[in-house]
Amino acid sequence: MLTQKHLSDLNLSISFIDHTALEGADQFKTIENLCAIAKNPGEGVHPTAGVCVYPIWVEAAKKLLQNTPLTVASVATGFPAGATFLEVKKLETQLAIDAGADEIDMVISRGHMIMGNHDFVQNEIREMKNIVGNKVLKVILETGELKEETIITKASFLAMEAGADFIKTSTGKINPAATIESSTIMMKAIKEYYGSTGKKVGFKPAGGIRTATDALTYLSLVRELLSEEWLKPSLFRIGASSLTANLANAIIQIKENGQFDEHSTAKPTAY
Repeated sequence: MLTQKHLSDLNLSISFIDHTALEGADQFKTIENLCAIAKNPGEGVHPTAGVCVYPIWVEAAKKLLQNTPLTVASVATGFPAGATFLEVKKLETQLAIDAGADEIDMVISRGHMIMGNHDFVQNEIREMKNIVGNKVLKVILETGELKEETIITKASFLAMEAGADFIKTSTGKINPAATIESSTIMMKAIKEYYGSTGKKVGFKPAGGIRTATDALTYLSLVRELLSEEWLKPSLFRIGASSLTANLANAIIQIKENGQFDEHSTAKPTAY
């Protein structure tokens, strides 16, 4: 049961969301609805940090979010598999930036990572960071495919050393997506990297994070492993779609009734 004591963290959590639409059937109406919800998840509810879309929808999202502080992230580099040529990855990233993307969520070549071709993986990340420049580069490790702690740790450091502004758990297209275990591994790497370099790298769990309790769990994990300093959109994001509505509904229900039962069968009223 969530109550008034959770309200502050629920409001905080929604401000970290990259509200996401990444389906092959997405159309303009999908993006229009995505941006409308991101701007106004519910009456009296804080907007999300931004939206995350496929490259072809960046221009539309930018127009729909103009005159707002919300960012537009584009997936790139052959999302979700990343199994294409470097020149294609570079071109797609450049086109997304040219369309107005504020942030790029790139996928690494997991096959090469698992094979131990670390220079190959790191070079690709550097190439994308060169294109992105001062804009934000989030590097998706796809931890559900990397599986092993040593590989996830190595991938985390390779990405950070290559210029990643964020490291991100998953595409959300395979299971398992974000997990507490993989997130813990990545955050420990971020903390160690900060300790040795003084550079703060952001963290983004994505995939399968649906409930208000899920969001609060990740918020607590960031506090525990990285500190309150990471609890701002420049250093922490949550990639999600249904979470936005579920968080907004929890906030509204607590404001109206003093509590919210996530296991209730009542339909959301946030929008």
